[in-house]
Amino acid sequence: MTSEESGAPGGEAPLPRILCDTAALGAAVDDTSAGALWRLEEPGRQLDANVVRLPPGHQVDTHREPELDVLLLVLAGDGTLTAPDGPHALSAGTLTWLPHGSTRRLAAGPGGLTYLTTHRRRPGMRIQSRPPAAEDR
Repeated sequence: MTSEESGAPGGEAPLPRILCDTAALGAAVDDTSAGALWRLEEPGRQLDANVVRLPPGHQVDTHREPELDVLLLVLAGDGTLTAPDGPHALSAGTLTWLPHGSTRRLAAGPGGLTYLTTHRRRPGMRIQSRPPAAEDR
């Protein structure tokens, strides 16, 4: 890849960057904090990544991701991943592959659940014009 192909401003190759300290993120939350604590928002990225916190007793309802494989890394706390083959215990350090097309549910345990997800970036929504209907031609 040449520097012109890198997509970086001025044709310079992009540099690795430290984005956040996940231990500090987790330490800064209480048992009621919920939702995304951090999101990857770097321009030109090919990945999406999020650090998500579920308070004790909260869950992500059963759903299916038809298009994207997702890696889920538990950073803190504990919980349960429920899939068609049954429940799977999650604890800090557990790395899980959620293949596209799979059905899953996440539930936080008594200590809450903080996890990192990463997957291929979804293409942005684009407005496209509709082809003219036959009666309009």
